[in-house]
Amino acid sequence: MSDFTADWLDLREPVDSASRSTRLTRDVAAILPRYRAIDILDLGAGTGANVRYLAGKLPLPQRWMLVDRDERLLSRASKAWASRCLDLQHAVLDASLFSGRALVTASALLDLASEAWLQALVARCREAGAAVLFALTYDGRMDFAPAELEDEAMCELVNQHQRTDKGLGPAEGPAAVARASELFTAAGYYVEREASDWELTPESHELQRQLIAGWADAAVATAPDQSAAVADWRARRIAHVDAGRSQLIVGHKDLAGWLPATEAGG
Repeated sequence: MSDFTADWLDLREPVDSASRSTRLTRDVAAILPRYRAIDILDLGAGTGANVRYLAGKLPLPQRWMLVDRDERLLSRASKAWASRCLDLQHAVLDASLFSGRALVTASALLDLASEAWLQALVARCREAGAAVLFALTYDGRMDFAPAELEDEAMCELVNQHQRTDKGLGPAEGPAAVARASELFTAAGYYVEREASDWELTPESHELQRQLIAGWADAAVATAPDQSAAVADWRARRIAHVDAGRSQLIVGHKDLAGWLPATEAGG
């Protein structure tokens, strides 16, 4: 998996929470078991932002298992929830990790995963009869204001980079939500999707700076011969941020799915 710092996760958590689909969260909450503990598996849990968002919106009582390969990030999550340090490449092959789960969930994960990893994920969820809720998967869209001539070309370079191996095989990148939807549907799930775009105003200046810097690095990694052009684009975009006039939309989608009541587990 690509490495994320706690500072980056802290920076993005408020906009993540504001952007997520409340409708899909309510839909999943409505089909989960009532009056008994529900077991929930959170993949790529990081510092626990997904739990913090969902815990108050899902039926009680809950038993969570947070899985991430970075023990330092997991140590920042509440000790009220169980956690396990485990590489997700191997976690998705472990049927016992999924067994008995009423819900399998993750945030900002699917676009980092390969076709093979998604297939394994769907198989594990189907075997467990678990409902699924995957939030904030990047879908390849960027919208900049004010615009620069190179914005579209930079977006394409970033999207090419998104399809490289992030630790879970060659990533599906912007195609991940559509592919996951197809796989879950083929496995018998009822699937819904909804946009969960980041809409960043000038007040989100530090998040915008870090995004632009990260995109520029990805563009250079994809096309080293364009490094001078990328640096120039980055400087102009950062200037818009520093002048308080930059607005960004970053496309994301949430995906929820569940099996017919006669086939659901948990």
